[in-house]
Amino acid sequence: MVEKIEALKKEVNDYKADSAAQVEEFRLKYLSKKGILSSLMEEFRTVPSEQKRELGQKLNELKNYVTERYNFLKDNATSKNTLDISSIDLTRSATNFPIGSRHPISIVKNDIIRIFSDMGFTVAEGPEIEDDWHVFSSLNFPPDHPARDMQDTFFISRNPIDVLLRTHTSSVQTRTMEKNQPPIRIVCPGRVYRNEAISARAHCFFHQIEGLYIDKNVSFADLRQVLLNFAQQMFGSETKIRLRPSYFPFTEPSAEMDISCDICGGKGCPFCKETGWVEILGCGMVDPNVLKACGIDPEIYSGYAFGLGIERITNLKYKVKDLRMFSENDVRFLEEFESAR
Repeated sequence: MVEKIEALKKEVNDYKADSAAQVEEFRLKYLSKKGILSSLMEEFRTVPSEQKRELGQKLNELKNYVTERYNFLKDNATSKNTLDISSIDLTRSATNFPIGSRHPISIVKNDIIRIFSDMGFTVAEGPEIEDDWHVFSSLNFPPDHPARDMQDTFFISRNPIDVLLRTHTSSVQTRTMEKNQPPIRIVCPGRVYRNEAISARAHCFFHQIEGLYIDKNVSFADLRQVLLNFAQQMFGSETKIRLRPSYFPFTEPSAEMDISCDICGGKGCPFCKETGWVEILGCGMVDPNVLKACGIDPEIYSGYAFGLGIERITNLKYKVKDLRMFSENDVRFLEEFESAR
């Protein structure tokens, strides 16, 4: 019996348990009423009286050892199943927040950039706080032009030089032309500011994206083809365009571009005011005076420029009637664009 006790002690010592199920198997095998320890206790009753003192002591030691081993295995298995707190972000919210969606202005801006990027244009950006030279003077605005008046422009300071919030992203074009020689092919997206009363059709800030291409032998026909390609990719392959003569200080000749109304197919409806056409942008050939002001020889190079309001294109694409909705951050409105995320 002494040999059994020693062999059992070694067996218990070598027992491995990595899960709660294995620990339970240990308990049933050694400590249950039908376990090995209970069998040894039954056998102990048949031991001669002169051996009971010694064997009883060894049985008690074995029972204590088996019990300690069981507790150790149980605690070890429990700790393995416990999540490591060091891997938990305690600053994380216990509640899952709904995932947001892209703003409609961002969706359309990225679409426009993608279309022109496919045609070789790169993105250029510049500061929103500008000086008079880059916003007006370098772009051939005369000194008495209405845009220089405080009723149209947000001025930050007027001494010693005029500092203002840019009224168009054309200032990015002049900065690019000052630092680079042709060929130049860029689009300039960004926020612009004008001193206008806020209404459903106007706002004191909005978003523009302007394009500029300068190289040798650039023609108005090149401009028309680029704009036709843009219109058909943005509004559909059946879209038609027309160019109407207009005036801008920085382009000559200049034009306004209309697209055929995608609601009525050009037949006439209330949206297009029964004309079948919707205006979307202004464009023209870069005025030689602008090239000279930016250090580019107009005898060698020519170019075209165009500019469109991103809100305008977004309105046409999603039929949003009130411009103010773009800046009010109403979650109910923004959730409508979740599918375009």
